[in-house]
Amino acid sequence: MRHHLFADDMQGFRSGDPSDISVIVTGVEDCVSDVSSWSAAKRLQLNATKTEILWFGSETNLRKLSPENRVISVGQSVIQPVTVVRDLGVLIDGELSMRQHVTRLAQTCFFHLRRLRSLRRQLGRDVMARLVSALVLSRLDYCNAVLTGLPASTLAPLQRVLHAAARVVMDLRPRDHVSSALRELHWLPIKQRIEFKLCLLVHKSLIGHSPAYISDLLTSAADVPGRPALRTASRGDFIVPRTNRKFGDRAFCVAAPRVWNRLPADLRQLRSTQTFRRHLKTFLFAASY
Repeated sequence: MRHHLFADDMQGFRSGDPSDISVIVTGVEDCVSDVSSWSAAKRLQLNATKTEILWFGSETNLRKLSPENRVISVGQSVIQPVTVVRDLGVLIDGELSMRQHVTRLAQTCFFHLRRLRSLRRQLGRDVMARLVSALVLSRLDYCNAVLTGLPASTLAPLQRVLHAAARVVMDLRPRDHVSSALRELHWLPIKQRIEFKLCLLVHKSLIGHSPAYISDLLTSAADVPGRPALRTASRGDFIVPRTNRKFGDRAFCVAAPRVWNRLPADLRQLRSTQTFRRHLKTFLFAASY
């Protein structure tokens, strides 16, 4: 079992083929049982009612799993699988379509924009821009790296949020064009905001400011035997793993190196995070508009 820990929230995960379902279930049950025993030894109790299980996979593979094989037992409790889980504020579904997360995020952002719209007559543009940045843009940027590779139709609600936010700040009518407003506010589109986050994670990995589970997903071309003399190694490129399906292109180990390798060489050589963020936004902004 592999795992991630954050405060009192723990996620354990294991992968395999649909034919290995019994082995996966047994491994998960044994892991949860060990955690429960350890908790009991420390005079703690594992709350089975707050334990959730979610099966990830394609629609075809998920149909191969019978309802009886999807449940796990924790002591006297039987945990039924769910279709969506909340992980650190992100709604994740079994097929990783992220549609429910995007829908909920757009609803929350529009709620705050409606509240701010009633105040725009009393507040100046600078104050309104700061409020929108704090209440709306911060939500659009939170964990947005998980949205990489999604189709434009899925990301469209978030782009509409960005347009509505620009109209609120600039006091525009609903049918006014917002391209000039976005340029004036220096706001990146949703797709470029996702690329910004991916590049920032790679940069922090290079300077040693990222956790090991992120750094382990990146392989520099200079570290591969037989490639140090190639131009890709001298430019500081990362290896982009090959995938058989488009779904695999959304993985961080594929999407992040692909975006990073498109950056100019002088930008990738920056070691100051503050300077890198500033130049990266300028580069993506020029490419967007």
